Amino acid sequence: MALSPSLCRAPKALLLAPTFNLPRSPNTPFKPSFTVAANFRSSFFSLSLSVQKPRPLLHPRRHQTLATRCLFTGIVEEMGQVKSLGPVDDGFVMTVAAKTVLEDVHLGDSIAVNGTCLTVTEFDTGLSEFTVGLAPETLRKTSLVELGVGSKVNLERAVGPTGRMGGHFVQGHVDGTGEIVSMESEEDSLWVKVRTGKEILRYIVPKGFIAVDGTSLTVVDVNDEEEWFSFMLVAYTQQKIVIPLKKAGQKVNLEVDILGKYVERLLSSGFVESFKSS
Repeated sequence: MALSPSLCRAPKALLLAPTFNLPRSPNTPFKPSFTVAANFRSSFFSLSLSVQKPRPLLHPRRHQTLATRCLFTGIVEEMGQVKSLGPVDDGFVMTVAAKTVLEDVHLGDSIAVNGTCLTVTEFDTGLSEFTVGLAPETLRKTSLVELGVGSKVNLERAVGPTGRMGGHFVQGHVDGTGEIVSMESEEDSLWVKVRTGKEILRYIVPKGFIAVDGTSLTVVDVNDEEEWFSFMLVAYTQQKIVIPLKKAGQKVNLEVDILGKYVERLLSSGFVESFKSS
């Protein structure tokens, strides 16, 4: 399958110039404020309208080519840890400590961070870390705004053409966020209930797929009136992903199964009726 190299890449120009209040302690999340940028001497930092230019690699590899893959499976490869958050040059970046996803990393590769497709702008295999840029739209649509230094994050590399599809088709294009309503244990499993808006809930069905913080999960129940859905995590999965580390009231990234969107689009376009009449 040939994938467009433009997918999952940051836009060349951003429409807004938000400001950011950076975390002052490991447990304090940063909050974006889409207002007039303040002076750099204050605790707020402005983000340039243009995407940051990647800094030189600390340990560059020769003969590297830009990756064009941007499809994920929802099978988390490892949990990384946020090392730093802040403005650098003309952008806002996040550095994550990791090991597995750096084994064959290239400049420009796509890595899903809590289910958000982000582009590697710099990496250092010696320090076991990589850096990604964050755009205003990314911060508006995802739960990454709740991250702080020391936060754990789910990581997955884009799947290769010969890789196994262990979960389902995950694009890394977050549809929105949900709020954890409850987390209840049943023996060694964990029930999780998430509340989200109707615009997302309409695509969620019992026994269907959904990516929660980039993890491919099977939906158990859906309640349209109370606007929530639930899923269960087995003991093994609980040890490999960040969801069990969160608490009620915190946000999670949600990406619905893309197949549902295609079906809705076909039905609304009159494709089925035109096909029947042909």
